[in-house]
Amino acid sequence: MKFKIILAIAVFIVAFSSCKKNESPTLNPLYDLDVKLKCEGKDDAGFIEFRQNPDTARIITLDTWVTNMLPNHSYLLQRAVNPIADITGCSSNAWLTLGEGLQSKSIVTDAHGNGNAKLWRNITAIARGTAFHIRFRVLDEATLATALTSDCFDYTVR
Repeated sequence: MKFKIILAIAVFIVAFSSCKKNESPTLNPLYDLDVKLKCEGKDDAGFIEFRQNPDTARIITLDTWVTNMLPNHSYLLQRAVNPIADITGCSSNAWLTLGEGLQSKSIVTDAHGNGNAKLWRNITAIARGTAFHIRFRVLDEATLATALTSDCFDYTVR
């Protein structure tokens, strides 16, 4: 009888612990990117959380943060893409300023040089499964000088 109680408790513990919910969503590297932005030799930095939700609207969200930049200053996020079949990778210089849909939006820093913006882009016109090489840069809005750059990434339209 004692053995059956111990076995029942052990089965209950194993069953209960195996049902633990996964709290953090898994990124899909085809569709979601974590983009680090950097400036060679400086502490300036940035990050883009690039996400494509699996919906019919095909909206890419680009939650963007910058740190250690000029205080109380405005910056712009841009991207350039090449088709995945282009073996040169991220060689395009056809930069597009990003924002809220087709309207560009500045990333404004606070008194400490930190800022963030919730940007998005509608890619409904691009066929699902289309793949690109993509890179990003942040420009000083006043001078249009490049402040931060990213590495080259590959992504596929969801």
